[in-house]
Amino acid sequence: MSRIGNRVLTVPEGVTVTIDNGSITVKGPKGELSMDLDVNVNVTLDNNEIKVTRNSEAKKSKQMHGTTNALIANMIKGVTEGYEKALEINGVGYRFNPKGKILEISAGYSNKREMEVPEGLSVEAVSATEITVKGIDKAKVGKFAAEIRDVRKPEPYKGKGIRYKGEHIRRKEGKKASK
Repeated sequence: MSRIGNRVLTVPEGVTVTIDNGSITVKGPKGELSMDLDVNVNVTLDNNEIKVTRNSEAKKSKQMHGTTNALIANMIKGVTEGYEKALEINGVGYRFNPKGKILEISAGYSNKREMEVPEGLSVEAVSATEITVKGIDKAKVGKFAAEIRDVRKPEPYKGKGIRYKGEHIRRKEGKKASK
């Protein structure tokens, strides 16, 4: 039995949830998100409480029970508070340079890498070596932050590269000098 799936979600003040024709739409102060619901689960809304129930005891129904509940909870949090991921870059001459909808990354390559910021997200520079990716969709924020990190993954010898803020990189010892 899914504990996450049985969780009752409360709709906060200023957020409206509509369920119709197999889709759910959540509107809040930061924006609007919608999602198609799986046919194996039922979602009901009454008295500002959202409940997710299964249609059957089939494996797919059990899998989607908790997943659907978690996705709806992420949508509610996204339209009220929003999501953000912080990234930092380490290395001599490595830096971020956000220019509107383009993020320019200098990461030790001969040319600067330019990435287009997806619709609905924003990139803010904390300093030349730190940025924050913000948005209301948790999946989009995480995916774009991962794409930025893939430009130059942190290497274990000197620790150079792009990493999430607070991420620990296991360091390796280099070659020892011969005796």
